[in-house]
Amino acid sequence: MHIPTQTLIYLAVVFGVLVVPRALQRFRLPAPLTCFVSGIAVASLFKSLANDNVFAVVATLGIASLFLFAGLEVDLIEIRRQLSRLSGHLGVRALFLIVTAWLAMRYFHIRWQPASLLALGLFTSSTGFILDTLPESGLDASEQTEVTISAVAGEITALLVLFVVSQADSITTLAISSGALLLLIIFTPIFFLALNKYVVPYARGSEFSLLLMVGIICAVISKSLGVHVLMGAFVAGLVAGLLKERMTTMASDENLHAVRLFASFFVPFYFFHEGLEVPTDALVLRSLLYGLALSAIVLPIRIVKNWIECRYFSRRTSQSGIRVAVALVPTLIFTLVIAGILRTTFHIDDALYGGLLVYAAISTILPSFVLPRLAQLPSAEIAASDI
Repeated sequence: MHIPTQTLIYLAVVFGVLVVPRALQRFRLPAPLTCFVSGIAVASLFKSLANDNVFAVVATLGIASLFLFAGLEVDLIEIRRQLSRLSGHLGVRALFLIVTAWLAMRYFHIRWQPASLLALGLFTSSTGFILDTLPESGLDASEQTEVTISAVAGEITALLVLFVVSQADSITTLAISSGALLLLIIFTPIFFLALNKYVVPYARGSEFSLLLMVGIICAVISKSLGVHVLMGAFVAGLVAGLLKERMTTMASDENLHAVRLFASFFVPFYFFHEGLEVPTDALVLRSLLYGLALSAIVLPIRIVKNWIECRYFSRRTSQSGIRVAVALVPTLIFTLVIAGILRTTFHIDDALYGGLLVYAAISTILPSFVLPRLAQLPSAEIAASDI
């Protein structure tokens, strides 16, 4: 029996992406990060895989399903209930984004658009990754709720800023794209309700595939608007969540769980594909220095900012505040997305691009090692070592 070499390579990659990262989690290495590094390693050994359309399609399924799930998880009622607290969070966040964008313009000598995106990439928590790792974080129920609400609210804001900034080349482009996005938001619930009325009653068991299909269609539409696929997928999930009472089967808890399982299978390929696309010019010492410098400067600022917000807006204790602050540190997915946009659209220096990747890796791996220790420290020790 002869098995083609290409088939063996695919099987090895699938095994390496789905099994090896999970096995390495025992050493507190986040699986997405391992998949990303694997992509970089495979690209250096098998250069033909870097432009493989199969991995590109599977990666799109992964990121679209992840943000579809993130949209489904949004609890607008809870966000509205905590709006006063979140307003303070978002106000402080906006101030930091503006200052960071100004510093990027001054010291990296880049225009306001890439500077604004760079600020987003540095300060936006990776909601999908955080939600996936929260059950094993060691945080109590109230802390997990606060992390979830803060991350989701921050991501919604970041997506809106990303849309405006990426389309701000001209007023005409922004107006056309805004109109198209508005039409997408208007017609998505109509499409959902039509499927729920005319298809679901006659095709029992198709609810999951229909929900996923709408998410992917919205993702493709948002990509055609010049925005990342995650925008459309998130809108589809958000709309489906809002229609939960009218689509009891399509937006059921069982389907939510199914989408999460689907995303957990395909998302590793997204990180692997992102690793495949890292150029060799980004794998230089200067990239490492950029990443270490960004981590040394930005991460302490983010932790202190989050801790102060938890203390004064949420009235949390010192111990609880530091745990929530550290849990909000990971930026992996959003930093990868922003870094990709900065590289392909705004043509930033490859070393800076590589530095963002290093920063994303450090911010993502940090809570895996810090949170278990914080969970074991007594309150007095935390108070004595506050940020």
